[in-house]
Amino acid sequence: MHDASALVVGSTLLAARKVAEGEAKRAVNIAGGLHHAMRDQAAGFCVYNDCAVAISWLLDHGFERIAYLDTDVHHGDGVQAAFYDDPRVLTISLHQHPFTLWPGTGYSAETGRGKADGTSVNVPLPPRTKDPGWLRAFNAVVPSLLADFEPQLLFTQCGVDSHEEDPLADLSLSVDGHRTIYATLRDLAETYAGGKWIAVGGGGYQLIRVVPRSWTHLIATVLDRDVDPATPLPPGWVETVTKAAPHAELPRTMSDDRDTEFKPWGDGEDDPVDIAVRDTRRAVLPLHGLDPDDPRD
Repeated sequence: MHDASALVVGSTLLAARKVAEGEAKRAVNIAGGLHHAMRDQAAGFCVYNDCAVAISWLLDHGFERIAYLDTDVHHGDGVQAAFYDDPRVLTISLHQHPFTLWPGTGYSAETGRGKADGTSVNVPLPPRTKDPGWLRAFNAVVPSLLADFEPQLLFTQCGVDSHEEDPLADLSLSVDGHRTIYATLRDLAETYAGGKWIAVGGGGYQLIRVVPRSWTHLIATVLDRDVDPATPLPPGWVETVTKAAPHAELPRTMSDDRDTEFKPWGDGEDDPVDIAVRDTRRAVLPLHGLDPDDPRD
């Protein structure tokens, strides 16, 4: 366990070093994203928190403002805890509501401590939230905070256990939603972080139908080699998986054929996610000098 977990941490550290030293603007470590591990204990399948270690290393090597954005279905509690009183790190987590899912943290009122008040941001979403609702909440909270914080680097945990077929949770995103999220993260990194983007993996437990497709989209997005959703699955991969799991029902393409279009928050309509949006905006935006009731902020 130590050897494997240390290797994951080392891989994310290498990604951080490559970006910090200017050898790359973007880096991805699919094995990373162990966001539950705490400073002195393992938790939630996570032995060492590669995200927190890499961010700490970056802070020790010239970076002064880092934004951490967590799209896993579970709250990014270990990273939040590591920087809860550090105003140099903005942590934002969108996750299934803690009333309904482990680890039971990540309420809107968790905003940071002391000089870091306002730099911990949580958007707890109701179970069965689909792509349009998730993206509605994301765009109602994230861009304005990044614009105010002006990070020098965007660090994203890209767990795919938010998919509707994941056996351990109850959000209802699709592979198309994941693909849209990754493209949005890339745009945000370009707009607000000088293009510097480190992406790591995270949760994901539908190992045949979801994980390979979603993280292929992530790697492709990081490389600016976006995969058309209509692309058929590679025949060699299909053959290999069919031999290993002959009764598995495989998807045919890199898409779930889902519509990801969403209506922006503040359009006058009610959506089930709007309670979370309202609570988060009212808890955090005033601490950044922004108006929580103004859709333009």
